[in-house]
Amino acid sequence: MSLPFVEIKNLVAGYGNTIVLKGVSLDVEEGEKVAIIGPSGSGKSTLLKCIIRLIEPLQGKIIIDGIDVTSKTTDIRKIRAMTGFVFQHYNLFPHMTVIKNVALPLLLVKKVPKREAYGRAMDALKSVGLQQYADSYPLQLSGGQQQRVAIARALVIEPRLLLLDEPTSALDPELVDEVLDVLRSITKKNMTIILVTHELDFAEDIADRIIFMEDGKIVEEGDPIVMLHNPQKTRTREFLRRIIRKRRATFTFNPNSPTNEGA
Repeated sequence: MSLPFVEIKNLVAGYGNTIVLKGVSLDVEEGEKVAIIGPSGSGKSTLLKCIIRLIEPLQGKIIIDGIDVTSKTTDIRKIRAMTGFVFQHYNLFPHMTVIKNVALPLLLVKKVPKREAYGRAMDALKSVGLQQYADSYPLQLSGGQQQRVAIARALVIEPRLLLLDEPTSALDPELVDEVLDVLRSITKKNMTIILVTHELDFAEDIADRIIFMEDGKIVEEGDPIVMLHNPQKTRTREFLRRIIRKRRATFTFNPNSPTNEGA
């Protein structure tokens, strides 16, 4: 029996005197797509950042492809070289062109020759439909376009593991779909994906498993259809009911109502 591609064992992490993750354990198989949902402050983003030690865990172990990430003797650069990470707020360098932003991990992490790096960066931009913006700067692009550039940057290293930290949360509602369309195409690739999201329909569509977190712990996990339509834990049901109520409260548009256009 093969070992999980990602093993997280009794992980504890926090900031200062605040403990955010309280003994989280999670196995992810190679090629599996796992979506993590839950209220703000539940530790979802902290968990992702611990996986590549952007945040140093206080206790516990993280093992990726048999390598103990939490060991002080592990060269974390090797783990990051096979891991793509897409942040909430793009994290693009504003003084660099789009293509240079995308080529950067190849140049710095993979030590790929410049000509090859820029060729692969252009291919990555084509995969997200933005090759025409290669020589533009990030601030000349919309939020959705900037996030697609960030996705291209994560993909250009051909990662075995892709971490997505609420990639649509900073976007205007009208721009969300263009990013979800790109992510939907990515999930068809044979890579392991761990996604933190509030887009429940998207999670149900692409995930092999959904995990609900609250207060630094995993409350419930399971098949996406069961988790979103018939969860077993009371707290999971309460969270989903609140999300649904919020959607109904914010979407009150009546397509048949008269407008003032042309008045």
